[in-house]
Amino acid sequence: MEEAHGRPNGGGVACFIQHTASTNPGFYYGDKYLNNITAMGEMFQDSYTSDVQPAIELYQLTANKPQYRNLHQMARIMKAMVFEQITDLYGDIPYFQAGLGYYDRIYTPAYDKQQVIYTDLLKEVSQAVDSLDESADKPTGDVLYSSAGDQIAEWKEFGNSLLVRMAMRLTKVDPTTAQTYVTKAAANTMKSNADNAIVQHQDGNQLTQNRDALEIFGNDSTDLKLSSAFVSNMKNNNDPRLPLVAWIYSTDANGNITSDDAPADQIGMPPGFIVGGSNPLIDITKLDSLPSAGIAGYSRLNNNILYTAAPSLILTYAETEFLLADAAKRWGIAGDAATHYKNGVLAAVTQLSAYGGAIVSDADAATYYSNVAYNDAIGLAQINTQYWLCTLMDEYETWCNWRRTGYPNLKPTNYPGNVTNGTIPRRLTYPPSQKITNTANYNAAVASLTGGDKMTSRTWWDTN
Repeated sequence: MEEAHGRPNGGGVACFIQHTASTNPGFYYGDKYLNNITAMGEMFQDSYTSDVQPAIELYQLTANKPQYRNLHQMARIMKAMVFEQITDLYGDIPYFQAGLGYYDRIYTPAYDKQQVIYTDLLKEVSQAVDSLDESADKPTGDVLYSSAGDQIAEWKEFGNSLLVRMAMRLTKVDPTTAQTYVTKAAANTMKSNADNAIVQHQDGNQLTQNRDALEIFGNDSTDLKLSSAFVSNMKNNNDPRLPLVAWIYSTDANGNITSDDAPADQIGMPPGFIVGGSNPLIDITKLDSLPSAGIAGYSRLNNNILYTAAPSLILTYAETEFLLADAAKRWGIAGDAATHYKNGVLAAVTQLSAYGGAIVSDADAATYYSNVAYNDAIGLAQINTQYWLCTLMDEYETWCNWRRTGYPNLKPTNYPGNVTNGTIPRRLTYPPSQKITNTANYNAAVASLTGGDKMTSRTWWDTN
């Protein structure tokens, strides 16, 4: 199951993409563009053990067994989604030989080219969706759709929506292939928020809790603030989500916890600052715009969405509609851009109901849409800025879509000692352990990266 891995997600990527900011350059290194080498490689290492291995096992154990026909197709889809996320973040990765130590005695898997990986991912998901059979098995224990009225139909829509996401990654590098798969899948994607792929977490142990929340709470959540770019966009457009995702959290003179979620009071933290130090240009306390309450006066993630039992929104109807709007605007396929965009905005605003107490009424969603109504002259910017807003808490996906489109137009920071020459990072760096445990294959992968294993090197689909 695709699940965010905390350190590079909350500490790095969320800050890269300016959903969040922090004055802590250690755990929250992302808005400083520092290479926290251990954190950068953590997603790679964790994914191969906690995500890839179970997906490969399920795939292998259900292959060529008619009684598990649908379960095998689900395994193909989930395996593809897991590998897509890893290759999106790192580039060339072990793919065809990965997870086969037990089966084929392959302990140092070769790194495959991202282009080759994507060709296979698209094929796998497309074939899996086509092979799902309403008359075949209905797997129990399905954390996404086992309680749905029509489990197999939901998986088909989920698979097609994932196919759209994968295809749209190729916007810059292979638009012909992108259009082919989007056209194939567009008519059978998710139809409403009821189709959203959501993992419902539970308190109790680390296996069932929300891993992002665990990581953030374990590294002082008070250091993490919502960014000025994010809060300003919401305030400027009277976004009804703002009081549901942001609050100013403090204690009064008697030590009692107080919170303020009034939209007008929210203030986002500018990225790229620390507290104190010898350089006044990066000391946030020297800003004229510092809140009257100091650092405590900046908005934090509301615990409506940041708590250890918070659900993970894996793939949603709103995201899919924005991607279809992008395809329609860009290439004139997959329907009408304005219609898909409106569907996406309304769904993105109301999907917060998945978090429980956070609810936006249909009327408030409609009012918000009137504030951000589609304008074809700036269509791509609107569509993908709304995608950026919609994917708060799914930071890897936000970053991938920003790298694909360049929207929203974020202002980079230039923190002293940063390793990107003041540009927003384009990839994560491989874990240092690969230099030791898989040396030859690691060296070959690094040699194929322009500039080497750096945060500024671009993956295949993220061409200039």
